[in-house]
Amino acid sequence: MQSPALLTDLYELTMLQAYHAEQMNGRAVFELFVRALPRTRNFLLAAGLAQVVEHLQELRFGADDLSWLASTGRFSPRFLESLRDLRFTGDVDAMPEGSVFFADEPILRIVAPLSEAQLVESRVINLMHYQTLVASKAVRSALAAPGRLLVDFGLRRSHGAEAALLSARASHLAGFTGTATVEAGRAFGIPVYGTMAHSYVQVHADEAEAFERFAIAQPDNAILLIDTYDTERAARRVVELAGRLAHRGISIKGVRIDSGDLGEHARRVRTILDSAGLASITIFASGNLDEHRLRDLVAQRAPIDGFGVGTRMNTSADAPYLDCAYKLQEYEGRARRKRSAGKATWPGRKQVWRQIASDGRFERDALRLADEPGSGVALLAPVMRAGKLVAALPTLAASRAHAQAQVAALPPALRALDECSGYEVEISPALRALAAEVDLST
Repeated sequence: MQSPALLTDLYELTMLQAYHAEQMNGRAVFELFVRALPRTRNFLLAAGLAQVVEHLQELRFGADDLSWLASTGRFSPRFLESLRDLRFTGDVDAMPEGSVFFADEPILRIVAPLSEAQLVESRVINLMHYQTLVASKAVRSALAAPGRLLVDFGLRRSHGAEAALLSARASHLAGFTGTATVEAGRAFGIPVYGTMAHSYVQVHADEAEAFERFAIAQPDNAILLIDTYDTERAARRVVELAGRLAHRGISIKGVRIDSGDLGEHARRVRTILDSAGLASITIFASGNLDEHRLRDLVAQRAPIDGFGVGTRMNTSADAPYLDCAYKLQEYEGRARRKRSAGKATWPGRKQVWRQIASDGRFERDALRLADEPGSGVALLAPVMRAGKLVAALPTLAASRAHAQAQVAALPPALRALDECSGYEVEISPALRALAAEVDLST
């Protein structure tokens, strides 16, 4: 069983031992942000806060953890004993899940004793980075195929079981209708969808027999995979079967196409079905889809009612990582700033203020010090105080609705799949002045 406390980098623990020896455990402020957006993203969608909160609430070193750490010979007995009662007692402020954000804008701030704030760095980045990455990719499919059924098909090529579950969650937050991953349905309440595999057709001697047996076994969800051999011939077999099944009170709900020219196959299948009076049977398509292929199919007016999107979405294939960081911004009341070439940070606790036009569209953002007056909407809100939740976190459904509202309020150019000139994020004069002041003192 995984230990929440040991899901960290070794250097977090070696630093904690050094802090312990120096008796340094003052109040530290860390912020999580993305340094730059990938070239193929006009905006990002924050996700993963619920799992971060869960991690912070569960953070503790068990007896087995401490015993194993002692066995490495790296840590002193006094330091290990100090970890026995470690719990997260700090404050968390964050953008709500589903919030649109841009480069340099903190999406999460942790204020806590140094040992706590430092220890959680690796896992906090891990959880926020991955779901934000996937949500920011998945929302592009939702934008490319508005109003269509979108199902996460990514379990089998996800980078591990946790990734499969969290990508199902992140994609649903970003606008996907549901997932094929059963455990994600149980864990997060996401609608679960499924059809059949080619193997089901292949193990039967006759394709039509396979269709009939499956429909009888799944009378309320008879969605038939018709591209195992010949797609159009299979569609005609569906027509023949539909009449026989109707006498048994069973209706074929849909057909799925998983290969070939999806648009052309869909047009031919739709003609076959409609000619037989089966306009109610839907067409569902899958097979190496992403937002660009969805956009093309929608532009071609392909008669496809829904899509299964997997590999390219939950690996974020075109932009498989975000340049994100969790950096110290203040220690014991003094602002701190990293000045490394290409990785400089803005010091101090910060707030993001969003200006909204009279028509409800986002106009621009401003990055200001947290105690600096601002106008518009403040994006970071209290989540935890003294290690306890301020209020119950929004449900996944509420976060999903928030994401849809946020994306709808973006300028149209940012909602497009093509790269645009970007969105203004103003750095306040007071923040610039603080950075200059910190530079002079270090």
